Amino acid sequence: MTDRRTFLRSLGALALAGCASNDPPLPPGELLGPDLARGHRLTVGDFPPVAETRRVNVLIVGAGISGLSAAWRLSRLAVDDFLVLEMEREPGGNSRGGQSPLSAFPWGAHYLPLPGPGAQHVRELLAETGVLQGPADALKPRYDERFLCATPQERLFRHGLWEEGLLPQRGIDAAERDQQHRFQAHMQTLKTQRGRDGRRVFALPMATASRDPAWLALDRPSFRDWLLAEGYTAPSLHWLANYACRDDYGTDYARTSAWAGLHYFACRDGEAANASPDTVITAPDGNAWLMRALLKSTSERLLTDAFVWRLESRKQGLTVDVLHDGKTLRIEARQVIWAAPHFILPKVWVNAPAGLPGMVEGLSYAPWLVANLHLSARPIERHGASPAWDNVLFDSAGLGYVDAQHQALRRHPGGTVLTWYRAFSELDPAAARRALRDQPRAAWAEQALSELARVLPDIRQKTTRVDIFRHGHAMARPTPGSLFGGRRARALAFAHPHLSLAHADLSGFSLFEEAQDRGVRAADTVRRRLHG
Repeated sequence: MTDRRTFLRSLGALALAGCASNDPPLPPGELLGPDLARGHRLTVGDFPPVAETRRVNVLIVGAGISGLSAAWRLSRLAVDDFLVLEMEREPGGNSRGGQSPLSAFPWGAHYLPLPGPGAQHVRELLAETGVLQGPADALKPRYDERFLCATPQERLFRHGLWEEGLLPQRGIDAAERDQQHRFQAHMQTLKTQRGRDGRRVFALPMATASRDPAWLALDRPSFRDWLLAEGYTAPSLHWLANYACRDDYGTDYARTSAWAGLHYFACRDGEAANASPDTVITAPDGNAWLMRALLKSTSERLLTDAFVWRLESRKQGLTVDVLHDGKTLRIEARQVIWAAPHFILPKVWVNAPAGLPGMVEGLSYAPWLVANLHLSARPIERHGASPAWDNVLFDSAGLGYVDAQHQALRRHPGGTVLTWYRAFSELDPAAARRALRDQPRAAWAEQALSELARVLPDIRQKTTRVDIFRHGHAMARPTPGSLFGGRRARALAFAHPHLSLAHADLSGFSLFEEAQDRGVRAADTVRRRLHG
């Protein structure tokens, strides 16, 4: 693992190289992300006295996908007396997006795999939006073509050329190709594998997966160790496995649970009448359109810029103190759905049940960085496979970039927005968070431009703006031994008459399907408590 000092030196070297070269100066932009000062205010205190009190049946804390899914579900269950709080100025969590004069673009999650029959609520939401056309329970639904990723979907830059797909092919000898084929066949088998309880071993959402101990034991070794134990030594397979874990979990495959690594390859079983099974659903703004679909259910019942700083149990519910507009708003709620990251809860719940910290603290969170580069015209391309939606660079610090205008290339031949993703799997998460906090926008913008200049030679000349978004606690990391047993099991067993947990933290990793499922389950629990 790279140490922080070496990492920072490399950032500084990039910035100096950019200054010393004949390249144009860095374009303007902003450094965005969660309000770090507000989050750390909990350690200082000094909040204003209560200025107003409201009463509500259900209070949802957090307007990411889990919280908005809880609101969506409550609305469908005819539970309308609820309020959603969001600490930031905009809802959406990891599924936020932005808009420029040219195009919408993502600030985080940017696609949804075709949902299988087990992802019932995802299908229901897609049917509400009209993207899924026809019955939501069809084996192979038809989808709106505008939301199915246009081909080519992905490509890999390796050894000076672009090649189609993400599994390296050029220059691979017969023995390595045989291992690739064996691995692919193995994953196909695991897609239909069932445990002794009759459930699929790897399923989305993961709460529906098998609890057969023989399969859960895969949580203990790392994904890298599992590959080696199975005889998979091919460098191309190890690269792909590591890339998959960095991309979905922000974590190196040597520090990712083997169960989680296999889940990435074997859980997706969605099919479509008008697309291949590996097609993804996407839009120029990533998953922000899905967030907005959920947001409709909140109507006027969303309060942003609302920071929960105190929570207290009482006989008939909970009292929640919220900093909003410079004042403290007190909300008395019969039921609270906690859809914010779990580690915050013990810091604000003054009379929490004994043992709460041991139930909800201790998860490791991956930091994340996103750069949106606004281009005045399409850049020059290196040779090889045609431009794709997802463009990955072999052996790079970043995860590659997605093209916001890929779905509309024929209609808009001009500029575009490229969204570059950076996980920090080579660093300890705490060290990476400090780097995110301390480094200026220029350092991150230079890193993005330097990396992309390898494949887009004139990107500096065509980039008019670079905005950087920092996610300090982007997602829980599914490290070996973290998914089954231990703290996550205790969090799942947590029961309180007036508070329900709802966050992808309950799954141990962050996917849209997991966040939605946890929100829906919490809403169902609350509805039963309110109506018996």
